[in-house]
Amino acid sequence: MEKQRRVIALGFFDGVHLGHGALLRRVKEGADQLGAVPTAFTFDKSPTAVITRQKVPLLSTVDDRILLMRECYGIREVVVAPFDAMQRMDWEDFIARYLVEELGVVHVVAGHDFHFGYMGKGNPDRLREKCAQLGVGCDIIQKVEQDGITISSTYIRNLVAQGEMERAAQFLGHPHILTQQVGRGKGIGHSTLGFPTVNLRVPEGVIIPAFGVYATRVWFDGQSRAAVTNVGVRPTVTDNDGRVTVEGFILDFDGNLYSHQVRMEFHKYLRGERKFPSMETLAEEIRRNAEQTRAFFGG
Repeated sequence: MEKQRRVIALGFFDGVHLGHGALLRRVKEGADQLGAVPTAFTFDKSPTAVITRQKVPLLSTVDDRILLMRECYGIREVVVAPFDAMQRMDWEDFIARYLVEELGVVHVVAGHDFHFGYMGKGNPDRLREKCAQLGVGCDIIQKVEQDGITISSTYIRNLVAQGEMERAAQFLGHPHILTQQVGRGKGIGHSTLGFPTVNLRVPEGVIIPAFGVYATRVWFDGQSRAAVTNVGVRPTVTDNDGRVTVEGFILDFDGNLYSHQVRMEFHKYLRGERKFPSMETLAEEIRRNAEQTRAFFGG
């Protein structure tokens, strides 16, 4: 990585919600003022999951975090560091040797609860003091609230798990997303239901939204289409294998997106997943959901 001046945000940034946005906006402002590169620092895995040894489902993959930070906040570079190595590093070395000497950081932005270094001994007060000694700017951002609730990945995770996508978007500042390469399905959507489909898998470790049908928007090849998307095990399909799938029926589109990279935005929960007596009644219900989806998007 070439040596250049950077203003950097420190954190994990799961979901890249509005609380994270307060840090990232400050980074962009500071970078513009200093003629530096707006940068974010994140980890390859969840610090909470590693430290507590518990499974903590993520709102977003590393790639989706990077995409959201760039698109929503103008972050130009994202440094993804291995958490296992970083948690063994002395907190002062993390600031002086890694951030300042290696990355060329001239200003740091962190949240009020950010801890770093060996045994988490680095904290906002130590970060501010060490940066002052080194002549590096430092901003500590306090917690961000909305509707009297502290915006956090944990709170948003609960909303997504319950299918409350509209409220989740209010705290995220954008729809909940899933980006993946389209896999090959069973061809049921187009041949039986009359809709071309995209079949996605939720990556291991990423949260699975509440089972059900959603009004979604699918982005691919620089364009987007509304879609009716089922999350679940497709109980009406006789040869389903019981694995969780994300199957989007794309409206007003005729084509095959197999192997394409798509980004799916979850906008509204329409109904729970249920078993229908036949594929014909399922098709009828999906057509009804399609009209609900068109109405939601105003078209």
